[in-house]
Amino acid sequence: MRQIRIGAGAGYSGDRIEPAVELAERGRLDYLVFECLAERTIALAQQARRDDPALGYDPLLAARMRAVLPAWRRGGTRIISNMGAANPVAAAELICGIARELGLPGLKVAAVTGDDVMAAVSDGAHTVLECGRRVPELGASLISATAYLVVTGRVADPSLFLGPLAHEFGWSFADWRLLGQAMLIGHVLECAGQVTGGYFADPGFKTVPGLARLGFPLAEVGQDGSAVITKVEGSGGCITTATCKEQILYEIHDPARYLTPDVVADFSHVRVEQIGPDRVRISGGAGSARPETLKVSLGIAEGFVGEGQISYAGSGARDRAELAAEIVRERLAITGVAAQELRYDLIGVDAIHGRGLPASAARAEPYEVRLRVAGRTVSAEEAIRIGNEVETLYTNGPAGGGGVTKQVREVLGVLSTLLPRDCVRPRIHMLER
Repeated sequence: MRQIRIGAGAGYSGDRIEPAVELAERGRLDYLVFECLAERTIALAQQARRDDPALGYDPLLAARMRAVLPAWRRGGTRIISNMGAANPVAAAELICGIARELGLPGLKVAAVTGDDVMAAVSDGAHTVLECGRRVPELGASLISATAYLVVTGRVADPSLFLGPLAHEFGWSFADWRLLGQAMLIGHVLECAGQVTGGYFADPGFKTVPGLARLGFPLAEVGQDGSAVITKVEGSGGCITTATCKEQILYEIHDPARYLTPDVVADFSHVRVEQIGPDRVRISGGAGSARPETLKVSLGIAEGFVGEGQISYAGSGARDRAELAAEIVRERLAITGVAAQELRYDLIGVDAIHGRGLPASAARAEPYEVRLRVAGRTVSAEEAIRIGNEVETLYTNGPAGGGGVTKQVREVLGVLSTLLPRDCVRPRIHMLER
């Protein structure tokens, strides 16, 4: 039976590059997939394109392509990615330019557009799922509207893997069982190092070897949808039934109805079998007809966050940090800083669980504490004032404060709505080096 080898070169925008090179050079792959987008990262890409129309693609695109294109030339591995983000055509042009620099002729690059549906969602007919408001009511804060398409610009993560499998094997896009199994394969691979033990490791409970050289996964997929998850021999990490099961459950609300643009996948009868060292067979994925609507991610400008941090150490560190927090709280009120939301965290003490800490942890006396004050504001100018007040603790606060940092960043929120499929029209742009 014919078999396709498909690997995961990235699990998110800032992921490591070396494991992808290892896959490209030693994985004997037919396809190498870089999954680099999420709701937040597409909004950031739209923001970058807004500031500079020539940008909007993944910031690591050039570095990744320079690293793997030579291996493409030697082995013929096809590369698939959503690194085009908010500007797929510019990304394709950049890749062609890199191929010229590297002296690699014969490269064909397809850029797929159509996921930008800002005009379509602004007609007043579409409702924000999270709050029930009409999309036009978001006004100037709406900076992007990006649809999840079928194997194109902004896609559901596992669709990046489904597309080449359906193409190579000639699967029908109405064969819900095969598409459901393909979604299972894509879902296991989509986060790259998570399934090889990176997000699985827990010292003393779940030991994973070689995490500093973690290998990324690949799948050996047959024409009938059968699949074995594995990795390059000698790379770090591990692939076991446990790592695969945790990844299958990752971000799944209803295992029997996992909604994607291509198929409503059913993972409720999946079987996971260890068939050798770092070799796991996954089967049993199924599905039913795809939804009639596509999810649209709405990028929302939500003002700015100003932040300041300062450390205290030694005897009484917690008391001094709490006094410092109270000083900043009063100073922000005295000086009239206009913040819609403020929080005061003692990192390492209550920054994650807050007042929900168990009594034994709440009473523990740390030897070092870092105070973080953060606030949300309408303007960058107001946000700057928050960090400035923390900095003044150097000479106007409790004894022994040090290591102040401060920053201001623009906040991008994400909302969502649904759009009928026929409102979204993908287009393919072919470029050739």
